[in-house]
Amino acid sequence: MATRTKTEPAPRRESSTPPDKQPDTVRSFIAEWSVTILILIFGTTMVAQVMAIPTSSMHDTLLTGDHLIVDKLAFSPPGPLTRALLPYEDVKRGDIIVFRHPVLIQENYVKRVIGVPGDHIRLDNRQLLLNGHPVREPYVIHIFPYPDAYRDNFPSAPFEPAGDEKMSERAEQMIQSDVVNGELVVPPGNYFAMGDNRDNSLDSRYWGLVPRENIIGKPVVILWSYDAPTADLQDYTVHHFVDLAQHFFTKTRWNRTLQLIRSYPLQ
Repeated sequence: MATRTKTEPAPRRESSTPPDKQPDTVRSFIAEWSVTILILIFGTTMVAQVMAIPTSSMHDTLLTGDHLIVDKLAFSPPGPLTRALLPYEDVKRGDIIVFRHPVLIQENYVKRVIGVPGDHIRLDNRQLLLNGHPVREPYVIHIFPYPDAYRDNFPSAPFEPAGDEKMSERAEQMIQSDVVNGELVVPPGNYFAMGDNRDNSLDSRYWGLVPRENIIGKPVVILWSYDAPTADLQDYTVHHFVDLAQHFFTKTRWNRTLQLIRSYPLQ
């Protein structure tokens, strides 16, 4: 009489990762990425940030389409310990600064500091006179051949509004309060800034002084430069991304990559 054998159950395959270890792996992954994101947020808010130049007001020092790394610690007030560790400095004449616009507070502007508190400033037929003597400005360009009374002879010529009512009010208040004997005297806690493209720059002549607390930092290096129009750089339109896909290599200004941005001392 045949004996029936009992069928052995197939051995169960074990998971390569024990079940109790899988949650730990997920938690580790989330923790690593959370720390990375926090570091990036801290870096871009506290230490440095990248910004693009959307207009021609700083040509030829900074071109439309230059993407800059901004040092946000450069002008920070030093503490008792960090004073010896970090290269903090005061804002000086000739420094290129990034600041929150005093009227368009959500927008960051880039200009050159021309006057610090106590300085006497005026323009005479485009020539800058600082504290009573003419100053050489090798970075300045003039693109318009025709003269403009207010632009070229600030602040002695009659005021010309820039188009924005609030900007014009600030500029008129500056002229009424801080002009003495035909010269602008920069008051404490403020700075007078202009673009290097002197004929095509909406600057302190048209919207007033830059408060010290509005200054964010200084650009230190050009990370990348791309030949794009102002509209693309202000709003990052679909056209901009299509243009990048088609012309990245030909419209990138490779010679400007990692170019240092230097101040020019004004005396």
